[in-house]
Amino acid sequence: MTAADWTVLTGGIALIGWINWYFFLARPKAVAARSAGGVQEVQVVVEGGYQPSEIRVTAGTPVRLLFDRRETTPCSEEVVLPDFGIKRFLPARQTTAVEFVPTRPGRFDFTCGMSMLRGRITVDAVEAR
Repeated sequence: MTAADWTVLTGGIALIGWINWYFFLARPKAVAARSAGGVQEVQVVVEGGYQPSEIRVTAGTPVRLLFDRRETTPCSEEVVLPDFGIKRFLPARQTTAVEFVPTRPGRFDFTCGMSMLRGRITVDAVEAR
């Protein structure tokens, strides 16, 4: 093998490693909802994905997700939270509020209508006082 062959082989292996890390191992930190008038609220920017894609809330307190859709691609025109029975149209270049009350702790996914864009809501148990 020539030096060029080794360079291509090494670059290919490094690229495969990075792709595996990016798609399977790297996890964004969850953003905790801020409380606004007794409602846990998080703004989620919809542009090629959900930002933040990991949200942390507390069970038993109302949640308001503000989906700010900044694009016109067909994939992002709908958000689905199947565990909460929610399917909502997101108009382009507008913010749409999605409200619900998580009743139990757990991890709950949300997706676009085509299931290509993905996010997760982690619901923590109510703290004992």
